[in-house]
Amino acid sequence: MMKHIFKSIIVLFCSITVYAQEATDYQKPPKEIEELIDVPLPPAVGLDKQSETILFYYRDRYQSIEQLSQAEMRLGGLRINPVTNIGSRTVFYNNLELGSTKNKKRKKIVGLPNNPQLTNFQFSPDDKYISFTNTTTKGVELWLIDVKKAKASKLTDAIINANLGQSVIWSRDSKSILLKTLPKDRPELIDVSKQVPTGPIVSESDGEKAQNRTYQDLLKTPNDEQNFSILAHSEIKKISLDGHIEDFLPNAMYKSLRFSPDGDYLLVSTIKKPFSYLVPYQRFPTTEAVYTADGQEVTIVNEIPLTEVLPQGFMATRDGKRNLSWRSDKPATLYWVEALDHGDPEIDVPYRDAIYELSAPFNGNKNLLVKTKNRYAGVIWGDDTYAVAFDRWFSDRNTKTYVFNPSSNQQEPYIISDRNYQDNYTDPGNFVTKENEFGLHVLNLENSSAFLIGDGYTPKGQFPFIDQIDLTNGKTNRLYESEYTDKVEGILRAIDLQKGTVLVRIESKNEFPNYYIRNIKRKNDLKQITDFTNPYQSLEAVHKEVITYTREDGLELSGTLYLPANYDKKEKLPMILWAYPREYKDRSTASQSTSNSNRFVAPNYGSPIFWVTQGYAVLDQAAFPIVGEKDEEPNDTFQKQLVANAKAAIDALDNLGYIDRNRVGVGGHSYGAFMVANLLSHSDLFAAGIARSGAYNRTLTPFGFQSEERNYWEAPQLYYDMSPFMHAEKVKTPILLIHGADDNNSGTYPMQSERYFNALKGLGATSRLVMLPKESHGYAAKESILHMLWEQHEWLEKYVKNKK
Repeated sequence: MMKHIFKSIIVLFCSITVYAQEATDYQKPPKEIEELIDVPLPPAVGLDKQSETILFYYRDRYQSIEQLSQAEMRLGGLRINPVTNIGSRTVFYNNLELGSTKNKKRKKIVGLPNNPQLTNFQFSPDDKYISFTNTTTKGVELWLIDVKKAKASKLTDAIINANLGQSVIWSRDSKSILLKTLPKDRPELIDVSKQVPTGPIVSESDGEKAQNRTYQDLLKTPNDEQNFSILAHSEIKKISLDGHIEDFLPNAMYKSLRFSPDGDYLLVSTIKKPFSYLVPYQRFPTTEAVYTADGQEVTIVNEIPLTEVLPQGFMATRDGKRNLSWRSDKPATLYWVEALDHGDPEIDVPYRDAIYELSAPFNGNKNLLVKTKNRYAGVIWGDDTYAVAFDRWFSDRNTKTYVFNPSSNQQEPYIISDRNYQDNYTDPGNFVTKENEFGLHVLNLENSSAFLIGDGYTPKGQFPFIDQIDLTNGKTNRLYESEYTDKVEGILRAIDLQKGTVLVRIESKNEFPNYYIRNIKRKNDLKQITDFTNPYQSLEAVHKEVITYTREDGLELSGTLYLPANYDKKEKLPMILWAYPREYKDRSTASQSTSNSNRFVAPNYGSPIFWVTQGYAVLDQAAFPIVGEKDEEPNDTFQKQLVANAKAAIDALDNLGYIDRNRVGVGGHSYGAFMVANLLSHSDLFAAGIARSGAYNRTLTPFGFQSEERNYWEAPQLYYDMSPFMHAEKVKTPILLIHGADDNNSGTYPMQSERYFNALKGLGATSRLVMLPKESHGYAAKESILHMLWEQHEWLEKYVKNKK
């Protein structure tokens, strides 16, 4: 029987020879790696709508395992701290500063709370205030910053219920705020550990197909239902900026509240029963109703039933109204989408979706605006003449962009873009918006023209751009294109295109990203507004380049290569290859590269770049396309293409003379871990593998996974062939499995790693399983991350660098 050792972490180790457990406390990687992990995190940056005021958000890079171990309830797809009534995995900030786009000066904000845990930041519609919440041991408080005075003050005690969606909603006039608050007579939560069952839990199928993904953290018992209801219920209060509180809406399970652009109405979405044990709360029954600005119900505009049953396929959706919201260009007009194929991708119709509208007082007939050939994917409102809609279809990766007249459904929409959404080289960019009289974003229009900001990926490199586009014919005129070949310029926001001012971020391999105001009408008119310095100076001398190479079938691939500082090419290095497979429907898009050697070198906690400090060559973001053209699906030849991708990368670096091809390790996270296990089952290219938070038995995700739409019963051989669990007897290469013990990602249950390890152990494979307590799909606690890096380092040193 396998011996379990529990202390700070759970570590299970086996190989053909039995080894004693060396350590069960949290460990730390080598000093050079730990120092990179301990680098302070530069602040995040937020701007007001006028692009004048900058809010700098500071936080610790990681949580502690003690913080991660606080009370947590998992209900309806949510993870909630029942003591503080906010998401238990919320990222908190601990300091704020104000700045200006006119200079690089920063102002301290006086009056911030002690021991701050800050989040939910919002500029008021008039940009004069910033609201935020502070979480204490007792709960969630509302605070307010006066921007002009740079002063913070507390508006409420810990009365906020932040368990379900947005809890702070500004009025359009910036004079008051609606708050989701804890009900006065809230029942006590049920302690399920002390409950004696009164009967079995029964689920029943009435014959309808309900092919749902394997969601995590679902309701399981009547006690869960009751606790979810308790945690989801709120009373809506109205609070003025001087702290006066008054009742607004009674106790209910409020999902969202949204003011109409003119502020006269409120769209309120509330969750109803029955709940479900199959799907998360987002698919529970919901009522959507319009209220007046003083809280009086006008009418119910939508009743959404429990959505457990959907047709098969990624493009499936439900019948009835969906995506109900306010038109941002009208005072009080609702719009929504309805499926014209009953939400079933298998039904052949000329149009899949239609957008409708209904104006105040919401008692007339709906008005058809436009139909889309694919599934609706969004809309940007402009004025009475121009609006833009988008659609998308998965099976052929097609997306269309429609220009339509929202004042007349007699005019056929004009399709200005019809392309493969994976084709980065033809991406026209994103439409520029501006603030209208309601303080909301609409198309930035100049007569019949709009503007686009694009990433600018090309076969020759990345050159971000700004285009002017004529909406009557789709013709474009380039207003600006970045000319950098030694840096990366990202165009973030158009401030005033008439004047030519835009907000950009510029970085290079050793230059930390900083923000600038550029005038595109004046050459070299560039003003720096932040002055962040490089915190990763130990990586400055590291060699970085994007290499390209060719797969055996002629497909061009790429990856980002890192070599140690002062590397002497006479030495052949051990290598780590890190990748994540992606599916494509054509070879041309599969061969495109979006890597850029000029991007700043900043490793995140899961990066393999750390090992360049330990004498390894690192090929990061190695391209692993899986292509299926025409009637062939990508996964039909998954293993063959997977191995071909890996062999092409190793051959390329071996031919360059950088690596010892007998000392190559492979790693990946999530679907990348799935890739690793498959490579070790079906090739002998690697000395060792590292697989983090993966899924290894696809029969446990029988209704589709990743980009696979077919279910197990339609393609049983494919599910079998693609499951590393089914081929565990072929693994002759040492494999390190790491998994968050509380992984909440669909499909990557911790059981996936546990069962796979049991199979490997039973078949005599060299393997090690590390379960990180309290960690989810991504890892958050510093102790966990340092230990993960230690595990990876020890594995690579033993089985790759020092391979016998």
